[in-house]
Amino acid sequence: MTRKLKVLISGTGFAGQGHADAFRGAGADVVGIVGRTEHVTRHVAENMAIPYSGTNWQEALAACKPEIVSIATPGGAHFDPIRQAIDVGCHVFCDKPMTDSADTAVQLCNLAQDKGVKTAYAASFRYTPSVLHARQLVASGAIGEPTEIECISHFNLEREIPFGWSHRKNDGGGRLNNNFTHTLSIVASVVGDKILSISGDVRDDLGRAPIVEGVHNFATRRDFIPTDLNDPELKWGHSDVEWSYTVLARLKSPLAENPVSVLFKHGGLVPRFHEDHIVFYGTRGAIYLKGHYGSGQLYLYGADKTWTALPVPQEIAKTIPDVKGETEQCWHYLAREFVRDILGDTVAPYPTFTEGRQYQQIIDLIRKNDTWTDVSHLV
Repeated sequence: MTRKLKVLISGTGFAGQGHADAFRGAGADVVGIVGRTEHVTRHVAENMAIPYSGTNWQEALAACKPEIVSIATPGGAHFDPIRQAIDVGCHVFCDKPMTDSADTAVQLCNLAQDKGVKTAYAASFRYTPSVLHARQLVASGAIGEPTEIECISHFNLEREIPFGWSHRKNDGGGRLNNNFTHTLSIVASVVGDKILSISGDVRDDLGRAPIVEGVHNFATRRDFIPTDLNDPELKWGHSDVEWSYTVLARLKSPLAENPVSVLFKHGGLVPRFHEDHIVFYGTRGAIYLKGHYGSGQLYLYGADKTWTALPVPQEIAKTIPDVKGETEQCWHYLAREFVRDILGDTVAPYPTFTEGRQYQQIIDLIRKNDTWTDVSHLV
């Protein structure tokens, strides 16, 4: 009988509870959970039958002696808990973004490598059934050599969502940290992860958001939108992160002679006219995936010059965890691979702190907005 690895969770919101469920689904033993607020943490632990709860991370590490820690808090709160966990030899499963800066991401990746612990970086929408199917089709030559990819999404988020970590750079907020990380991971998983060059533009088109007390779970933050935005007593917080971005990239693919061109276009606050999508173009065809993370229906454009909807192959469908929610399915998938790897099973490559470090460095470069060429003098 395979032994159960002990897991300690950092974070009590949507992600923390989701990570706990994912590791239980992978056969691990969730022995403790840590949060900021004592009564909230205790309540979550009781509801989920987690034996240990607390607000002090180092005390929890000492008391629970976990083999794995799962970091499910906003990115700005990742550095110290991860560093402390690595110091005592824990393997680390971390949600995106890895941290709030390239420098700290590099430090943690190097520390993990020096300590010899395994890491998983949960830019995990690469594990939706349609993305896995697209990867299989591209690898089989269904579209010839990949040449071009476009990732288009418009979220139309409410501008009145209460001010919180997603509005603050130091807390790991911004659309690059929380959207681009997933789409970049999807693209890399399908055509190859050698990123050659990058260029981008970002824009903060929000400005400010109302400050509201009591918001704990990211998934329910809309419930706290104020009914009267003109209330003179209402306080406002000011955003310092991007809500829209346009990024161009070139990736080297083992499936193509020339670099693959990629467009990432995301508008966090603007409405969509047609569906969000990801498209992989090649020399002999194309693959269209519905949805901002390509998790909807897959269509193949082939030799017959028509778009044909294809079902998910059974060999892929049977690997998808039987849980509700795309986010939860992907956490379960990655947690399962991570646990299997730690136990010595052979698994396919999955995103680690190497990707987390690289993505954070790329995000810092994009945010500089310094790739423009001044042509105002041209006539």
